Amino acid sequence: MASRTPSDPIIPGATVLVTGAARGMGELYARRAASEGAAALALWDVDDAAVTALARQLERPGLKVVPIVADVSRLASVRDGLARTVEAVGSPDVLINNAGIVRGAPFWEHDSERDIEGTMRVNTLAPMWITREALPAMMADASRPKRILNIASAAATIANPNMSVYAASKWAMLGWSESLRLELGRSGASHIAVTTFCPSYVSTGMFAGARGPLLTPILTPERAVDAAWRGMLAGRPIVSKPWSVKLGMALRGVLPTRAWDVLADRIFHIYSSMDNFTGRSGR
Repeated sequence: MASRTPSDPIIPGATVLVTGAARGMGELYARRAASEGAAALALWDVDDAAVTALARQLERPGLKVVPIVADVSRLASVRDGLARTVEAVGSPDVLINNAGIVRGAPFWEHDSERDIEGTMRVNTLAPMWITREALPAMMADASRPKRILNIASAAATIANPNMSVYAASKWAMLGWSESLRLELGRSGASHIAVTTFCPSYVSTGMFAGARGPLLTPILTPERAVDAAWRGMLAGRPIVSKPWSVKLGMALRGVLPTRAWDVLADRIFHIYSSMDNFTGRSGR
């Protein structure tokens, strides 16, 4: 397959699929794609009214926007959603696996089905399922560069109390996303770049009550999306924000575990950052 140069356009003329598109960061990704010249948007969400309203706002001459009501925690719904997407706007050139949920509590307080299985389905299995269904067409079409943006978390890099299930889902996503990136490179599909975004807490309401650790301010959704978007366009493998996320990864990698525990708990206050977590109301 032909290689691509950084000057090749990514978004202008592209078909972009965004999951969890009705609000928060998903909505911002959708608006960014629209503003940068995408030809078509497939907006996936479980909230019919909200995703339909957003689609109506964004549609304009030269841009087709299709709301797709899909429950990404169900494989049958994923397959149906992709079939409807392809029928309406074609196969995606850019796939943004943004949909996610968080349940914050000690592990033994998690409900096995709702919390554990539900989190793994939405945060881990859904991106795998969607990508697996979309990837053959993306690999076959090397006429333009393709992008896959997987929204993980700083929780994919450092363990934290009161988010064991969420962290597990994001660790799994990071490992899968990085392996996929390497596999695509080895297969010759150089026109597809995979980026994994690992932000610390973002003020979307999803992590309401959480406190940013030392040197780690809570990101605004706009700043987080801008960093992920720029990294995706550039084809960067991993984007971590703020800078202290990489610092934590480096220190955790070189320090003995017990020494890191003391530093993370007493100095950086990472281990207490979820103590007052409430999450988005009604979720």
